Amino acid sequence: MRTPQPSRRTVLAGTAAAAALTALPVPATPAHAAPARTAGGYRWRNAVIGGTGFITGVLFHPAVRGLAYARTDIGGAYRWDDRAARWTPLTDHLGWDDWNLLGVEAIAVDPAHPDRLYLALGTYAQSWAGNGAILRSDDRGATWARTDLSVKLGANEDGRGMGERLLVDPRDSDTLWLGTRHDGLLKSTDRGATWAAVTGFPGKASASGQGVTFLVAAGRTVYAGWGDGDGTSGTANLYRTADGTTWKAVPGQPSGISAKVPIRAAYDRHTRELYVTCANAPGPNGQSDGSVHKLRTTTGKWTEVTPVKPGGTTADGSADTFAYGGVAVDACRPGTVVVSTNNRWADIDTVYRSTDGGRSWTSLKDSAVFDVSETPYLTWGDDKPKFGWWIQALALDPYDSRHLVYGTGATLYGTRDLKHWAPQIRGLEETSVRQLISPPVGEAHLISGSGDIGVMYHERLTASPSRGMATNPVSGSATGLAQAADKPSYVVRAGWGDHGNGAYSNDGGQTWAPFEAQPDIARNAPGPIATNADGSVLLWSFVHWDGTKYAAHRSADNGATWSEVTSFPKGATPVADPADPTLFYAFDTDTGTLYASTDSGRTFTARATGLPSGDSQFKLVAAPGRSGDLWLSVKWNGLHRSTDGGATFSKVTSCWASYTLGFGKAADGADYPAIYQVGSTEAVTAVHRSDDEAKTWVRVNDDAHQWGWIGEAIIGDPRVYGRVYLATNGRGIQYGEPV
Repeated sequence: MRTPQPSRRTVLAGTAAAAALTALPVPATPAHAAPARTAGGYRWRNAVIGGTGFITGVLFHPAVRGLAYARTDIGGAYRWDDRAARWTPLTDHLGWDDWNLLGVEAIAVDPAHPDRLYLALGTYAQSWAGNGAILRSDDRGATWARTDLSVKLGANEDGRGMGERLLVDPRDSDTLWLGTRHDGLLKSTDRGATWAAVTGFPGKASASGQGVTFLVAAGRTVYAGWGDGDGTSGTANLYRTADGTTWKAVPGQPSGISAKVPIRAAYDRHTRELYVTCANAPGPNGQSDGSVHKLRTTTGKWTEVTPVKPGGTTADGSADTFAYGGVAVDACRPGTVVVSTNNRWADIDTVYRSTDGGRSWTSLKDSAVFDVSETPYLTWGDDKPKFGWWIQALALDPYDSRHLVYGTGATLYGTRDLKHWAPQIRGLEETSVRQLISPPVGEAHLISGSGDIGVMYHERLTASPSRGMATNPVSGSATGLAQAADKPSYVVRAGWGDHGNGAYSNDGGQTWAPFEAQPDIARNAPGPIATNADGSVLLWSFVHWDGTKYAAHRSADNGATWSEVTSFPKGATPVADPADPTLFYAFDTDTGTLYASTDSGRTFTARATGLPSGDSQFKLVAAPGRSGDLWLSVKWNGLHRSTDGGATFSKVTSCWASYTLGFGKAADGADYPAIYQVGSTEAVTAVHRSDDEAKTWVRVNDDAHQWGWIGEAIIGDPRVYGRVYLATNGRGIQYGEPV
């Protein structure tokens, strides 16, 4: 599914900046120990959706049946347990300060030591992002040691589906290789504890290139793909070393490799052939041409084995442009190989399989039968799912020739017979979540709005929503979600979509209908939306994903007509008073001014001024069931509260930083709702609950459950004391309950 604008997983990515020139050795430090028991005593789980993000790599262990690992662009790494048929997250211990490490650039396993696992972490290679890190484990990711690098990695940059860029040397288990995007090839001789640049590597990095695209062992020789060639035939984009010291260009490289970008490679140890997929761009987007080649390593002979050449025409006359991405060989059957197309939007991507070394191919899409009943959102509002898109992660089980998996931009599909496919995704949740509602009544305790997959109605927390993503209309990334406080059956949503950007529900979010009309700006800059307490008025604010702000609009006829509200601060998030339908509020982050409307959103006037401004994160929240009780959460300035409708605010002294705030059911004997917050009361940014109007706080997450950046949304359950729902940027919806 392609959306008209990037979600949080892509909007931060851009042209990569050059990192430090060399990887200096940094002493390793423990990454996490046993889970810390907090005074909150909480159990944390995912509210199940199933996948929803880009699976960038899957790696079966060559020496252990049923053991595999997966990496994602912003949601960490996972270990597969074949007996339990589910994934276990391995990097949830990474906290707020380490948010940039939730993107996994590469994975490596040691064939000779089955319990050893290595991760190369770093989401962005931009100047504003932190450096990468290596995690290494002796117990399959149960515990870790960490080495910080002096270079940046880019797990959510262009080229994130390449790889693997990390490799245990086939000659020596203590030696590891790490391919970087802008700093050449690095080497460690102490199992990843320290790293140094490989000075003799021939590739010359460019500031905007891809650097080393993959590392693969072919017997005792290591091959490295190179993505910074000049794009002309005759250049070298594939290098190798036979002794672990001297690197040279592989002779006779065909133009399909030398003039393009090598994406992935796989070695057939039976036939001693190396297969390489290529594209004219790093991907996953922007590719329009590609090929597949194999090298017989014993003779140096190259053969092109491209299943179908890009550039044809589909049945409806569209140009069939695409590239090739994933590649895997069958460890049990010589000459059996699979490759995937990528960025094939006209005729839909597929996986090709050959049993004769690439002389002939069969498209597995042509006979595929899908069952997505476990994750219904994968129909995307249609009658049946697509085979997939962004297929660059492709893996064959070395112990089962018919067990094939491939990653997409939304899930991981698997088959055990090469015909019947289903998501192999249990336990893996990568949603970037934006909004959360916990209704006070009704079947569902949770409604969510997320990047890429829009709005979902969670009738159960332990199963993917049966209705899938909200349809009528289908929309991609959600930008707004609101419920009428006194009429909870009425819910409104906004988001990016090709068929309208706003919708309403009269049954609590189970079914939807599009607004009869929408402002013109909604198509290009849908933003947050609010409805007043009785659901009679809508306020829709407009912000383009690039940050440009526009005037808000108001509707008093359920979206049939709209009028501009010139006095509303552009780009602000409208907040409805939960008790008085005539009251709306908005906070202008540019000036630090609280605005209020007493005429149902027709006009707004300034009330409190001189509040914090210019910070990167604010959230204005109205306490449920109370008129004029407002809480302003400010990233670097803590909490501010008003009990007079925003006329005055006082600073809450119990915390010094607050990122997001929400309310839930009050504790027994308390007359004020429980408050939930992501913030800092002492040194650690964590999830907290207060039962006494923010006088005191108790931490309710622990060191093993931190999930990187978690500042978007938090909400308590109004019907279940202690239950809290937390939006993460890459680890889906986490919910915690006292135990």
